[in-house]
Amino acid sequence: MVKITRHSGIYTLESEQFLKISLKEAWEFFSSPTNLTRITPEYMGFEITSPYEERAFPGQIITYKIGVLPGVKSNWVTEITQVVENQMFVDEQRFGPYAMWHHEHWFTETDDGVMMFDRVSYKLPFGRLGRWFHFLIEKRLIAIFTFRYKILASLFS
Repeated sequence: MVKITRHSGIYTLESEQFLKISLKEAWEFFSSPTNLTRITPEYMGFEITSPYEERAFPGQIITYKIGVLPGVKSNWVTEITQVVENQMFVDEQRFGPYAMWHHEHWFTETDDGVMMFDRVSYKLPFGRLGRWFHFLIEKRLIAIFTFRYKILASLFS
């Protein structure tokens, strides 16, 4: 379901999930920033703080407040850098808790629904100190993507 690998100081999280919905339904749901709140654990206090369009588009800037660690909230600014309608989009952190964050969202139509694939490449701040604490970040990211998996399974079962 969710795996994380490390290479050259960068971590890559990969997750895939089959959804029994049409490609059009998947695209409408995932390309809308509004739905980020629905698939993020409530304990993270996720809140979009910028005005936004209903659909993702290249160059779109979205700002949020999010709990990155228990009791620690951070401002986060992402930019939608690529969009290929009904196929994929990419969001990248411009300012926030990571030294780097590049999140690819891929959608492939199948006979029975849609296979959704996420690839997040990220780098932690603080050099060696950040790497020592990666186990906390890894645990949190796995929990977030596991939560998302369960929510999506219940929404689209």
